[in-house]
Amino acid sequence: METVRTTEAAGREQMSGNSSGVKPAVYISTLYFIEGLPYAMVNMMSVVMFKNLLAPNELIALVTSNLAWPWMLKPLWAPFIDLVGTRRSWVLVAHLVLAGLSVLLAFASLSANAIPICAVLFAITAFVSATQDIAMDGFYMDALDQKDQAFYVGFRNAAYKIAWLTGQGALVVLVGLIADKYGQGFHVGWCASFAVCAVLFLAAAAFHSFALPKPRKLHSEAEKENSPTHQVTTQFRQVFETFFTQYGIVAIVMYILLFRLGDALMLKMTVPFILDKPAAGGLGIDTMTEGVLYGTVGMVALLVGGILGSALISRLGLKRCLMPAAILQSAAIPLYWALSVYRPNVPMVACVNAFEQFAYGIGATAYTIYLLSTVKPEYRASHYAIATGMMALGLQVPGMVSGYLTKLGYPTFFLISFAASIPGILIIPFLPFKDTPPEGSSEAPVQVEPAGH
Repeated sequence: METVRTTEAAGREQMSGNSSGVKPAVYISTLYFIEGLPYAMVNMMSVVMFKNLLAPNELIALVTSNLAWPWMLKPLWAPFIDLVGTRRSWVLVAHLVLAGLSVLLAFASLSANAIPICAVLFAITAFVSATQDIAMDGFYMDALDQKDQAFYVGFRNAAYKIAWLTGQGALVVLVGLIADKYGQGFHVGWCASFAVCAVLFLAAAAFHSFALPKPRKLHSEAEKENSPTHQVTTQFRQVFETFFTQYGIVAIVMYILLFRLGDALMLKMTVPFILDKPAAGGLGIDTMTEGVLYGTVGMVALLVGGILGSALISRLGLKRCLMPAAILQSAAIPLYWALSVYRPNVPMVACVNAFEQFAYGIGATAYTIYLLSTVKPEYRASHYAIATGMMALGLQVPGMVSGYLTKLGYPTFFLISFAASIPGILIIPFLPFKDTPPEGSSEAPVQVEPAGH
């Protein structure tokens, strides 16, 4: 039966060239740094901030995990972004709005009621960030062909996680310097940190306004005859139908939801574990040192892991790499159990953190390439939004209970986190990896074995 062609199906955004001459490796890296920065603000910097302001672990986990709702629900408004304007314009506007929200966070940090006020601002930031993600991920898939998408996954994942480490590293170091070394207190420190975020978003808006290729939209006559309401309704229905009827969807959904279960538990409480006093079972490391751990050795290890993972998958194929990458990523969790039991010196903590970042770089690259393989060309941005929305759900639920689980003691907590990582590994053999579906299936080929670049 003939269906109404959507804006993306009729003629997706095509690049009209990049007169600035900026290479994809540059603008992809800067784009995904700016995609990762608001995520770091909402999900990581908020954890350190609330801990600095003496919030209990269970409150930190509950509040910061619920901030993930926009990323989980973003498929609901993804079709609207596909239909209205261009993804490039959505990205640039989001940069400016995030800059304004960062300014508000800077002023709110000085308030005696900083935690509730900042929690509200973080929630708004999360919504804008999730919207930016939809546009940016769609732009990525339109700007690059399938081979280049696989090749640049390492760059985008590394840039994204470097943004995390900048938020949890350099910007936290700044807070520690101002609060501890210069004695200005954590309120002033966080004000300065969010002010830096505002500058970064403004700089990104200025750079991307000329560095990003400019798209042009091709519209069919059928599209012009349809009302916007009809287009949105049709797009919404077709987006979900085509995603959830693809071959192997049960295994795909289980993998997306379960793969990061152990990480979701561990990562939410890693910073409180590092900052907590030894009497509370933590390592007793100060805020500035914690920022240095994430922002120096950890950042380099992540960059190496992401690029190495991308190169290996491009050369060997995803099917051969996904299981080893998942096992390596899971293996980092017991090392935190060892830290909680033996309480080593800071250099040993740095080594464990570096290995965890390296393993994450490889594992996240493989995970992302598999998510990209689940999208249909005619619904690139919307399908990827569904996949990453489910990923956010898989992170939110365990994150909400992680603070309560630390009451069992950090050693037990990290063992539970490791056990939670196993189901995501066990589902991998059931994932569809073949270039063609089983005989008799009408499903389009599942493209998950990227060719070498």
